[in-house]
Amino acid sequence: MFDVLDWRELLVAEARQLQESGYEPALGADELDRLVGGALPESPELGAAYARLATSRRRAGTTEVAPESLEDITALSSPPPAEPVPAGRAEDGVLAAWLGRCVGCNLGKPVEGFGWSRQKLRRYLEAAGAYPITDYLPVLDPMPDGLVFNPAWRETTRGHVRAMARDDDLDYTVIGLELLERYGPGFRTADVGELWLELLPFSKTYTAERAAYRNLVRGLVPPQTATFANPYREWIGAMIRADIFGYVCPGDPAAAARLAYRDATLSHTANGVYAAMWAAALVATAFSATSPRQAIERSLSVVPPGSRLARAVRDQLDAHAEGVGFDEAMARADQRLGHYHWIHAINNAAVVAAALLWGEGDFTRTVGYAVEGGLDTDCTGATAGSVCGVLVGTAGLPAHLVDPLEDTLHSAVFGYEPSRISELARRTVALRAG
Repeated sequence: MFDVLDWRELLVAEARQLQESGYEPALGADELDRLVGGALPESPELGAAYARLATSRRRAGTTEVAPESLEDITALSSPPPAEPVPAGRAEDGVLAAWLGRCVGCNLGKPVEGFGWSRQKLRRYLEAAGAYPITDYLPVLDPMPDGLVFNPAWRETTRGHVRAMARDDDLDYTVIGLELLERYGPGFRTADVGELWLELLPFSKTYTAERAAYRNLVRGLVPPQTATFANPYREWIGAMIRADIFGYVCPGDPAAAARLAYRDATLSHTANGVYAAMWAAALVATAFSATSPRQAIERSLSVVPPGSRLARAVRDQLDAHAEGVGFDEAMARADQRLGHYHWIHAINNAAVVAAALLWGEGDFTRTVGYAVEGGLDTDCTGATAGSVCGVLVGTAGLPAHLVDPLEDTLHSAVFGYEPSRISELARRTVALRAG
């Protein structure tokens, strides 16, 4: 799965990434097919071809402004001032965010990958009498033809949940907590890399994180870790790592975004970084926002307004303001964003925004929409659950979704298997930076 040591896979993914970001790949489709079909995974010819892709030119008419440095991003942003959040509100919100993230992740895990589309998921849910989603997904036996659950279904479906199953969406939240405890808010991007090498198995990393990990082992340093042979640099990985930075900056989206930037640039660039900054700011603003819409609008202020990420989220705000339904909003998103890989940051950010907007502050409905939106369902469920958890507090989390967690989180992070969710939340509150 996304073998970062196989130049054939990297070539195909890099050509796609260039097209998505407004470039005309320096390798034509026919030449690409010939190279990928006839070479060994580590052929020098493939490495040379990948280097040629770096000479690709931007297509005429491409208008996106995509700055890379924090200074240039900040110059285009206009975040609101930090708002004071009472200590009790922050403490309760952090616990609700951890719990909400776990619930949303578990909820979406059975239908992550394995060919699940939004349409297939809808068909399954209706056959199971579980549409719309109000609980963990039930298991049909036998499964309908052509539908296969993610192997994690044994720990994440209705009647089988006994904890937060091990998942990278929570591994990185745990890593972020360790990072902030060890280095404080002044951590360096290099510190993030060192912590990964120390505490996180390579086999539990994916896409951009796996490419960055490979680069770290080979001796590269940031920002080269994000750019060398990493065609996944605008995918969702940095976004799923960002929530912890919002947890420790309640009411201060700018501060949360700055922390997320330093973490994200180990493995991501441009919209991959913006998605992380947006997610961190979204969590931070949820502590003081009066509605999901207000939280989304404020959080967008930390990213370049002309970015593809910002446009995708604004499209959801516009659709919601028009009064269209969630299904129509998703159909429109398919038309605009359907060319992105299902693990890309931009289309998944649109799903998170839509889930929050149409969920209207109801936790169950919000995480249900996040999963029903398809794509990277455990990631969207986790982020939407985290943000909505902050918005509604622990009192707004339904017992039938939270109680099965048994206050337990499983993790691949060294020293954290298993962990008490309540203890992770307590330690997070102690780090409050705002």
